[in-house]
Amino acid sequence: MKTYSVALIPGDGIGPEILREGKKVMDAVAEVAGITWRWKEYPFGAEHWLKHRKGLPTLMSEEDMAQLGTHDAIYFGSVGDPRVPEHVGQAGGLLWMRFYFDQYINLRPAKLLRGIESPLRGKRPHEIDMYMVRENSEDFYIGLGGHFAGTKSSENLELLRSLYQARFKVEVTLEPGGELAYQIGALTGRNSERVIRYGFELARRKKLTRVTVVHKANVLTNIYGLWIEKAEMVAKDYPDIELEFAIADAMSMWLVRRPQWFQVIVAPNMFGDILSDLAASTVGGLGFAPGGNINPDRTAGVSMFEPIHGSAPKYGGLNKANPIGTILAGKLMIEHLGRNVRLNSWSRPPRTFWAPGKSVPMTWVARRRAATWATRSPSACSNSSSSQGIMPKFSANLTMLFTDADFMDRFERASQSGFKGVEYLFPYGWKKEQVAEKLEKT
Repeated sequence: MKTYSVALIPGDGIGPEILREGKKVMDAVAEVAGITWRWKEYPFGAEHWLKHRKGLPTLMSEEDMAQLGTHDAIYFGSVGDPRVPEHVGQAGGLLWMRFYFDQYINLRPAKLLRGIESPLRGKRPHEIDMYMVRENSEDFYIGLGGHFAGTKSSENLELLRSLYQARFKVEVTLEPGGELAYQIGALTGRNSERVIRYGFELARRKKLTRVTVVHKANVLTNIYGLWIEKAEMVAKDYPDIELEFAIADAMSMWLVRRPQWFQVIVAPNMFGDILSDLAASTVGGLGFAPGGNINPDRTAGVSMFEPIHGSAPKYGGLNKANPIGTILAGKLMIEHLGRNVRLNSWSRPPRTFWAPGKSVPMTWVARRRAATWATRSPSACSNSSSSQGIMPKFSANLTMLFTDADFMDRFERASQSGFKGVEYLFPYGWKKEQVAEKLEKT
């Protein structure tokens, strides 16, 4: 039985509760997949920073990062707390982790699940099904820039990566009383090539036929001109896969008008950040969107998996947050670790049973395998909705398998109210043999 060492970082706000639910699912999957998790939880977040690192620019120390690097993967909740400067959790936490472990791929799938209503009218389950491959370590997110008020300024800036080192000397001369702020964006040919190649390899692995490369070379000619050159070069190695280009602003329009067209999208860091949130909104919201910060070479750096939403501090501890994004991030983690868990539960993700005035979580039981998928805690979801990933109501007719104790009563009341669509119910406490026998008969 293969054992994987995974670092758990619950973080801030809703992070601890969504990661707790994700861990439950990963433990259940491990039983079926024949693997073992060796979990180790780390306290990195607002409380730890306020107690041990207040005033320092990073959420973790160099020693902490080295310790994280000893694991096979990192399973992350969320970061962000109003008591901590935002740059500490972002630039000094998430971005530093991406740079430190050379997590140059940010993979953000967006798929419309059964039972989820897209805000785009008439979209059917699985009609929207795309992979956003976001470049994750360069572009305008390298953290180099300045804010200057005066007459003269001279700065030497360094960009240090595992692939290269670059230095910039910036001299500014202003009229008295002037003020100037600047941010440097940079792409390298080698990194651009490997990111775009990852997108094509992903398309081939998933048996897809089109890769869309996003850019803004019509205005930012130098930085994204290089990006286009590398895309055209890489595409020659994949004659079976179509390459198309999309200007970033037009891409935002097409994601709304025709999201079903897109299969694999490869985007520079900043545009990928924006467009992946838009893609998530087409499939129900950020609460359904997983993310993987990936170094494809597991020997060169550990990868980190998380939902793409924030910490939503005002909802922290209320057990209302939607954990689906976190659960699906766990799926990305298992795939990255090379495990091909062939269960129907992967292709039929967790959903929520809706009855008038009620929204309660459920667990999906895989046909003929009786593998528990999601959580059993009735407090894990609620009817409220939020851009930070709070679970919305569901009204679609669903065919599901249940394992919660009071579902019989809820089902009877729902049926009397005219709700149809639930075909199988399994009272909580049934043994696997009973569930398997019932499944065989159906």
